[in-house]
Amino acid sequence: MVISPWDRWHSTSCCLCCHVRTGTIILGVWYMLINAVVLLILLTALSDPEQYHLTSAELANDLDVMDDANMCIASAISLLMILICGMATYGAYKLRAAWIIPFFCYQIFDFALNSLVAVSIVVYPNTVQDYLQQLPENFPYKEEIAALSNVCLVLVVLLFIGCILGFKAYLIACVWNCYRYVTGQGTSEILLYVTTNDTTVSHFR
Repeated sequence: MVISPWDRWHSTSCCLCCHVRTGTIILGVWYMLINAVVLLILLTALSDPEQYHLTSAELANDLDVMDDANMCIASAISLLMILICGMATYGAYKLRAAWIIPFFCYQIFDFALNSLVAVSIVVYPNTVQDYLQQLPENFPYKEEIAALSNVCLVLVVLLFIGCILGFKAYLIACVWNCYRYVTGQGTSEILLYVTTNDTTVSHFR
């Protein structure tokens, strides 16, 4: 019997030995809380722009770091993320596989973006030094980090991004296994329904 690569990685348990369905619910709630906090901060900044708008005079620039248009876009994205995470949580709880797909697609998109960042650092290693120079002067350990060699900085950043990518890949696998589990539950219910009806019809015959 040939086992497909997807079936080899299929599991019903995730970290802390909990079920993938429970893990997806926890992950969805966690993402919702994070985006809710971000949305609250953005809405507060929009309501009181004089206090929360960060003028870039410190960076020798006359423009605002984030104007109202960008903050509105960021607020809309946060609201959309809350909706997507809520759909995933509801889908995992109510065994609705289709509701989990948008959150799974977001995870793939986020993983791809982080992978592009890692590739760009490998292709253009000087971008790490350029980014360090743009940091504020009061940034913690800025001088110590800038004193490191360019190769060492690139390796440290790549190691950090690699850990993030590994963790994100694990979360993607958990959500995918939850989707497969929910899909399997739906298929089992359909087969049970068909088998029960077929047995009933045969009994009446």
